[in-house]
Amino acid sequence: MKVEKRLSGSGAKMRGPAPAPGRTSAIKNMFHKDGTWAFLLLLPNIIGFLAFTLIPVIASFFLSFTSWDMLSPMKWVGLSNYVELLNDETFIKVFWNTIYFAGISVPAGIVVSLFLAVALDQNIRFKKFYRAAYFLPVVSSMVAVAVVWQFIYNPEYGLLNYFLSFIGITGPNWLTSTVWAMPAVILTTIWKNLGFNMLIFLAGLQGISDSYYEAADIDGARWHHKFLLITVPLLSPTTFFVTVMSFIGSFQVFDTVFLMTQGGPARSTSVIVHYLYENAFKYFNMGYASAMAYILFFMVFVITLIQFWRQKKWGVN
Repeated sequence: MKVEKRLSGSGAKMRGPAPAPGRTSAIKNMFHKDGTWAFLLLLPNIIGFLAFTLIPVIASFFLSFTSWDMLSPMKWVGLSNYVELLNDETFIKVFWNTIYFAGISVPAGIVVSLFLAVALDQNIRFKKFYRAAYFLPVVSSMVAVAVVWQFIYNPEYGLLNYFLSFIGITGPNWLTSTVWAMPAVILTTIWKNLGFNMLIFLAGLQGISDSYYEAADIDGARWHHKFLLITVPLLSPTTFFVTVMSFIGSFQVFDTVFLMTQGGPARSTSVIVHYLYENAFKYFNMGYASAMAYILFFMVFVITLIQFWRQKKWGVN
């Protein structure tokens, strides 16, 4: 009792047995070695990130305030590149083309991939085959995809106009029409990325408990009630992720445009990244192209911030 009173009076606390000095040093050495090995294993990725991402991003920011054609000395011009972009009619046109592309391809792609995921989540025969078939375009080369769709869009012997002729419709010259070229590019992009979004939605559907649907069946709910009142709300986090990633990808589209239309006709399909590519590697206006890249970055950044700001509407915490 006297010992306990002395301990409580002196404010001492009872603790477990102290680790042996040899054991403590062994633990420290283990963590030290693990940290060293972790750093060594991550070093190639760190070097690649610094060399090909972070340093070029910082360099292009300073480059956007200069005039440089890769041959003559670099000249500081301040905000002139940004001011010139705001007065560039071609840039304004490709800016609205980018908005048009993103505004149609993203909602349409999400809706189609969602319904496809719901359909392939049912107990149907060969559903694994269908899932693999729809995902195949995602891993296919864009060059091969462009060649296939150029054949489909061919006005004389293309499959699309051939099927339209059965219902009495004369198909247009898809890729050479200022009206139909962009919808053709959008359709190709949706088809190319459909499998990826479908796979993400399938993963989200696997996380929804069957008990919700069983309770709805007991209450006599129809399929559309279950879809609107159970599936869509519980898929909100997945839909939010797919929407953010789809918008970022749509603003960076380049390969589809470059391979199928070269931005034509009359720049009806040219987007910001395509115009950026032309200024950088065709006209060698590196400063102007860098300023364009940072305007594109600002657009993507603002849209992403807006989506995260409104994430409570999606039911995402």
